[in-house]
Amino acid sequence: MEKTGLDRRDTDLRVPGGAVSGMCLLLGASGVGKTLLVKRLQKLCSRDGEGDLGDPPPTRPTVGTDLTDIMAPRKITIRELGGCMGPIWSSYYGNCHSLLGVADVFLLPQFMMDASNPTQLSASCVQLLGLLSAEQLAKASVLILFNKIDLPCYMTMEEIQSLLRLPDIVACAKQNITIAEISARKGTGLAGVLHWLQDQHRTRG
Repeated sequence: MEKTGLDRRDTDLRVPGGAVSGMCLLLGASGVGKTLLVKRLQKLCSRDGEGDLGDPPPTRPTVGTDLTDIMAPRKITIRELGGCMGPIWSSYYGNCHSLLGVADVFLLPQFMMDASNPTQLSASCVQLLGLLSAEQLAKASVLILFNKIDLPCYMTMEEIQSLLRLPDIVACAKQNITIAEISARKGTGLAGVLHWLQDQHRTRG
């Protein structure tokens, strides 16, 4: 299956062909901006993908799971799982048509500084590999988002790919994987995320 190496802003995250509508699973560690991303996508839909999104709304850490419908223009249901639920994420893989994974590029430099601890570095790669190797997610389309690029010390995509060996992970995966940089706070790249969701959840016929 073709792997898509991503545009990093808000253009051309679309994929050809479309697909049957279904659940979108939103995963990521605590504090990476998952809830803000969902709220921004909702607002973007209400503005037909255009215009200033304004100041970011307040958010609270997700405890458990949240279901949010966005109209783009058809209904897409996003199931956000709290970062603390990592050990039981697999319980929610059923009926998952697409997968959004969010990482915090601002925290990654600290993570790299701690890379003298190989167990910590390996843990993130193992978690991603676990997701991609899950049989229930074998046909899911995957969008990996690196958030908080508006902050001054974020890592470049090249640094991230080198650190996490993303090209190797993508090459070995069964899924069609797309990777992008975004800022949920500023809205950078979110139009591309919305377009990707629309294409992945396009209803046939």
